Amino acid sequence: MALVIQESTDPLVRVEHDGQLFAMIVRHHFRKPGITFFTSDELSQQMGLMRHPVGHVIEPHVHNHIARSVNYTQEALFIRSGKIRVDFYTEAQEYLFSHVLEAGDTILLISGGHGFEVLEELDMIEVKQGPYAGDSDKTRFKGITASNPPTLAPGTSTAKKGAAVST
Repeated sequence: MALVIQESTDPLVRVEHDGQLFAMIVRHHFRKPGITFFTSDELSQQMGLMRHPVGHVIEPHVHNHIARSVNYTQEALFIRSGKIRVDFYTEAQEYLFSHVLEAGDTILLISGGHGFEVLEELDMIEVKQGPYAGDSDKTRFKGITASNPPTLAPGTSTAKKGAAVST
């Protein structure tokens, strides 16, 4: 299998495979007035964008103590500068495809596996649920890199069946 870079210039990208939502990417040029939430209420990590004019007031508030159960870590990455390739994998650690993120992009990693390779010097913020559980928090495996790219088997396609990018 070859490296499959899925490109989209759309401001909002849903990364899916076989009906499973792997990630949501909000590109730096997403512009919509008001409040736009991209995630469903069921996800343990919520992501939205607020765009308001000067003078708009968000009422002061406190968040109530509500017990929640988190069974799977989801993380958000905010690319402040540089460029990074995100490689997506199935739960069985099979490479699917990649997306390139650049300055101003945000991604919410929802399910499946993922790895990264920095393409330009990077400044990135990561937000995820805590507390961190150390070695039991994740299973590491060997993925693709520039020095270890995926290979294309004779007679196979570069696209994985069921991989989709929708907006």
